This record gives sequence, structure tokens and C-alpha cells, in this order.
Amino acid sequence: MNGPLEGLRVLDLATIIAAPLSATLLADYGADVVKVELPSGDGLRNFPPLKDELSIWWKTANRGKRFVTLDLRTPDGVRILKSMLPHFDVLIENFRPGTLDRWGLSKEVLWEVQPSLVILRTTAFGQDGPYRDRPGFARVFEAMGGLTYITGEADGPPMHPGYPLGDAIGGLFGALGILAALWKRARNKEAAGEEIDLSLTEAVFRLLDYVPIAYDQLGTVQKRTGNVNPYSAPASVFRTADDHWITLAGSTNAVFARNCQAIGKPELAQDPRFSTNPSRVKHSSELNAVFAEWCGEHALDDVLAAFESAGGTIAPIYDIEQIFNDPQMQARKAIVSIPDPDFGEVRMQNVVPRYTGDPCQVGKTAGALGSDNAEVFGRLLGMDEATLAHLAERGVI
Repeated sequence: MNGPLEGLRVLDLATIIAAPLSATLLADYGADVVKVELPSGDGLRNFPPLKDELSIWWKTANRGKRFVTLDLRTPDGVRILKSMLPHFDVLIENFRPGTLDRWGLSKEVLWEVQPSLVILRTTAFGQDGPYRDRPGFARVFEAMGGLTYITGEADGPPMHPGYPLGDAIGGLFGALGILAALWKRARNKEAAGEEIDLSLTEAVFRLLDYVPIAYDQLGTVQKRTGNVNPYSAPASVFRTADDHWITLAGSTNAVFARNCQAIGKPELAQDPRFSTNPSRVKHSSELNAVFAEWCGEHALDDVLAAFESAGGTIAPIYDIEQIFNDPQMQARKAIVSIPDPDFGEVRMQNVVPRYTGDPCQVGKTAGALGSDNAEVFGRLLGMDEATLAHLAERGVI
């Protein structure tokens, strides 16, 4: 592996999406990540979409890791994990609070074995509080974190995004939290271990930014506005004459003037109703109607050309095929081809962000269940084939 995290060693005990994403991001940046699964495997291995009865989601969600099996519910599984700990800097888990404690792997035990270990605990609601024992999935976090309520048409029901965004948000916060904890250890090699308590519901709530303070200070409860932007105008989704969708944004006076120039109506920028962004928001329906009418009379290529010439802020709304074919994405190599033992070669997103001095690369696609048992257990713990076979017969690995 290469990248700025080369040399960092991570044990990923987590399942499904959010917490494993934290580990995957660290692997993207060069960390050596070993994913520990029960012998029955992570449930994400069965998530659609499938090809040849294999989850293609799995291939990217856990890329760059090594894969071992270990039943932590058994005394031998606990013993083996404890013997692995001195070789690692970070442990990631997303069991319900108290689960590892019941298995004999409390934080005190973990720190006794590896005193500087950073432990990320990822749960739906956190390690304490009345909801601590509740299970959760992305839709729970999105709903109770406030995101779903403000998403959708004004006269329609609340809507979830078409992807488990709550999990992705949590994964990002998990990786960020780990890196923050590691900075303390970079400054002080004798620093004690850290426990990170990540509530995925709170992670979604944190990203709502101004919504809570607006309620606190103004008493406003933000409603659904569909594609109309509640804090900037004009801003909505418009259909072009050749039946494509585009989105318009831009809150500053200078950008508004350029957008007006793009549709051949520079005089709008001088209209007192539209002189500031707050006043434009008050008259957003009028402004959006003007831009919608103009876009509906022009083909997509003409719309984009007009806005590019004027320095305006409009964009086509891409499906995945358009993303793959976009010249900017191609020039940046935002999509890379990775060898895969099952499908020969697969394409997926490149590492984000880019590091100029210490570049990263996608190491490999996610592997088969226990595919690295011999290499990891053999190299770290000196287990031979006979020992591994004995453990497998007993269901420990």
C-alpha cells in the first residue's frame, strides 16, 4: 500500500456499511486494514445488486482490505484477537453497546493488551441514553437525524435518498474521528488509548448545520421545498427543450447577474425585487418561472453553452452512464479499473481527495470470506496449516 497512512494498522470488526466505510477510507489512504468477519460472513456479502450470485456492492464497499474469519463469541476467538492486537493501532466495531464486553473484550481488556489502541464504536444512537440498545439502519439515522423530514416535495411525503446516505455520512465522521485521535498519538507516543463514541443519528443531524440554530433562534421548523432552494434564488431543477434535466444555483449578486446574462435578461439583476439574495428568496417563484421558461425553450447543449459563456452556474443532472462518459471525470481518472478475481476487471471510484506528494491508489477489490486467513494468521501469529485446519474444523475461523 502507499499513501499518507502507510504503516497505520487497522482491525475492522464492523459489518454492513457505515463503520466498514470508515475502515475502507483509511485503506484508500494507505492503511493496512484487516477485516475480521464471523465464519458466516458479513451480511453485506449478500446485498444486491448481484452478478453471478456475488454482491458487486461488496467489491467496492470493502476494497483495499485483507479478510480473515474469527468467531469472537468463542474463547479461542477472543484469545486469537487479543494476540493480534499488539500489531494494530485502530479497532473499529459496530456491535450494540456492551456486546464486546460480554465476549470478554471490554475497552479495559483491549487497552491492557494494546495501551494506545484507538477504538471506534459506531452505533445508531451512541453508547448511552435511552435509545442505546436500539438497532439502526441508514433510514433510521436519516429519519431521526432530521434529513428525511426536509427532503421531498412541499405537498408530498418525506423522502429518503435513493442510497443509504446516513451510512455514508457516518462512515466519513468515523474516519475523521479516528484521524483526529491519531494526531494526539502522533504528538505524544505515550498517549493513552482513545474510545470514540459515534452515533450515526447524530452524524446526520450534525450535517444539517443551520436547521437547528434557526429553530433555536427563530422558532422556524424547516419544511420540504422540493427542488426549490430555501436559502438561494433562483434555484431549482428545470427541463430543457430536448427533455434533459438541469439544476441551477448561485446565491451571490455577481453570480445572479451572470445567470441573468446567460438567459439574455441582464435587466433582472437591476430589478429591486432581486437586488439581494434574501429578496430573491422572497420572490423565488417568480424568478424560477423565468428561468424555467427559458430553459424549456432551449436544448441542453445550448443551455450549457450559454451559461458557460456568461460564467453562470448551471449543471446537467447526470445518471451514472453520463458520469462515466464525462470528459472531466475521464481526465481526472475519477473512475479506475481494478483487477478482480471473479469478474476480471471492475470499474469504481478513485480515491478522494488527491494527495500530490503522497499519492494513493485503490489497492484491490474486496476479497472472498477468509481469503487471507493463512497469510494474516501465519505472518502475525505464526500459525501453521495444521493449526488453521484445526481451528476451521471447530468453527473458530
